[in-house]
Amino acid sequence: MADNIARVFADAIASDPTRPLLTWYDDATGERTELSGATLANWVAKTANLLVDEAGCAPGDPAGVLLPPHWQTAAVLLGCWSAKLTVADAPAPVEVLFTAVDRVDEAGRWPAGERYALALDPFALPMRQVPAGCVDFVSAVRGHGDHFTPYPEPGEGDAALLARAEARAAELGIGPGDRLLVDVTRHPDLVDWLLTPLAAGASVVACAHPDSTRLGSRAETEKTTHTLP
Repeated sequence: MADNIARVFADAIASDPTRPLLTWYDDATGERTELSGATLANWVAKTANLLVDEAGCAPGDPAGVLLPPHWQTAAVLLGCWSAKLTVADAPAPVEVLFTAVDRVDEAGRWPAGERYALALDPFALPMRQVPAGCVDFVSAVRGHGDHFTPYPEPGEGDAALLARAEARAAELGIGPGDRLLVDVTRHPDLVDWLLTPLAAGASVVACAHPDSTRLGSRAETEKTTHTLP
């Protein structure tokens, strides 16, 4: 059984870094963003370098992630796991906190060192107005290096998360090369939309606020093999 999320991510993109790995839709805004393994890896490396070089995080430090399913959320989470941080699942003191702009008030209940806000703009544009006490994640992360060597040892929660992901992949019958369509509005758990396809060596089409009349055609155009509706 796998026990290191950073290694699972690296293995998932090793055979063909150029193939689509995460395709993101939001039918409420009309957004569609497609990331290859190489592109997502670049965002992950920049995030991990930001955590180590700018936020001063060390292996084992706790991180708060108050973000909905989104392709930028995938970069943040995988960056945290690459830097061997522990992602907290309840308000607690954390070394670094990532928050969506509409959850800044909630984020105030988390004692944190560095705070990064994300507008989750479809084109990852910088924010025009940054919430007080926060740094704009997009502006900050772009200046960091494109390569990061993950720590060799797994993070504290890696094994448990990957065990859930492997069980979910087996339940859904997903294997290498498959493509999973996920309604993330109904299935916001990061295991469902992020870790399960990675653990299986598959790719994912993640849809927020999906238009039910489009799901059938989307499955066809995106060549998905499995659906988590």
